[in-house]
Amino acid sequence: MSDRAAMAKARRLVVKAGSSSLTTPEGTIDANRIDALVDVLAARRANGTEIVFVSSGAIAAGLGPLGLTRRPRDLATQQAAASVGQGMLFARYTASFARYGLTVGQVLLTADDMMRRSHHRNAQRTLAQLLALGVLPIVNENDTVATDEIRFGDNDRLAALVAHLTRADALVLLSDVDALYTGDPRKPGARRIEDVHGPDDLRDVELGGSGRVGTGGMVTKVEAARIAGIPVVLTNAASAARALAGEPVGTLFHPARSRRMSTEDLWLAHATTGQGRVMLDPGAVDAVVRHHKSLLPAGVTGVSGEFAAGDPVDLCDPGGGVVARGLVNYDAFEIPDLMGRSTRWLARELGPEYEREIIHRDHLVVLEGGL
Repeated sequence: MSDRAAMAKARRLVVKAGSSSLTTPEGTIDANRIDALVDVLAARRANGTEIVFVSSGAIAAGLGPLGLTRRPRDLATQQAAASVGQGMLFARYTASFARYGLTVGQVLLTADDMMRRSHHRNAQRTLAQLLALGVLPIVNENDTVATDEIRFGDNDRLAALVAHLTRADALVLLSDVDALYTGDPRKPGARRIEDVHGPDDLRDVELGGSGRVGTGGMVTKVEAARIAGIPVVLTNAASAARALAGEPVGTLFHPARSRRMSTEDLWLAHATTGQGRVMLDPGAVDAVVRHHKSLLPAGVTGVSGEFAAGDPVDLCDPGGGVVARGLVNYDAFEIPDLMGRSTRWLARELGPEYEREIIHRDHLVVLEGGL
């Protein structure tokens, strides 16, 4: 089955709409656009497909009521606008989907929720139960509490992570442009790219920002497609119905034909941030990256940062490049005394509780740069 056909046959779809797909030229929420998009999603839902909808637009929805003419730049006002707008946006969706007898459920997430393993699992259970109950989940970043340091980036990465959480079959990213182009599509010479199989297909692409009231650009969408690991179509809201039907619209990102990452590997690779660094000697790099072994104290040459046992940390090669990430078994201050030692020696000299790995292979993922 082709990846376009997989889009048409998908049993579970994640659809993400950016702010630009939901707003007027002035940046306020457009009820007609929302209804048109809901018409498309409800029709696909009526055909038996489970839909998870990732929606931007909370900040945009709050601009008008607050008397703002443009998206605020400071974080506090963005959070205030989101606080006002989120309820209005969800109420609009509730009314629009109710036209088709569909119940919707609101799920607000931050990147911090995805970084904390317990929160990550709770989000996964909640989404699974909503789908089991026949509810259409509407997911958004919780802009009222998110900070600049822990933002997803226009919900594109959030949509990719939600696709993994729900084990979706395909992902549709709706933007303010109809496809990925080699340059600004408003300028002469920009060429539309119909298919992306890998980095070589992006060699001539100038990835710049776009969107009137959103925060993301093509960079976040390409990154989301890479993370998703399933067929991803990038197009505009006007082409949503055709994209969901598997027609040749937009840009199709073909997934790499490799093993789909486990939920924990995905969480480690894309939803966490290393809280510190552990430096490895060449032998340890080879063991971890090529042979998928646990990281033992004998292969550690240095440590930096402040972290506690159970935190995610980055593993670095002798040149400082990050090659893997894992959940560490020791506090940062303990590791210098363990470096270069065998676990047998440590158990004999320090006690049996030290006869364990720095990071066990079951809680370690090799990152793309380390492959």
